[in-house]
Amino acid sequence: MPRRYKQRNCRKLDGRRNFKPSGIPSRELEKVELDLDEFEAVRLCDYDGMNQIEAAEAMAVSRATVQRLLTTGRKKIVDVLLNKKELLISHEHPKE
Repeated sequence: MPRRYKQRNCRKLDGRRNFKPSGIPSRELEKVELDLDEFEAVRLCDYDGMNQIEAAEAMAVSRATVQRLLTTGRKKIVDVLLNKKELLISHEHPKE
């Protein structure tokens, strides 16, 4: 049986956001979905300059969870940039 989802403190977004290469219709692009908690971990560490321990405290999760979220989030972002895909940022917590 899977573990229960632990609520994470994430800044709410005002709707779903997407980013895509210019000049290519969205219907022709493969989509990659970045979960809100992955986005929040990347924002806190890479944009706001927090270290993983500070980000973990802000999100109310373990440092290991932040590290995992950073790894998956960064991989998705680089995949989108390198392979001309559309990035969808969820506006809700996953598994809610």
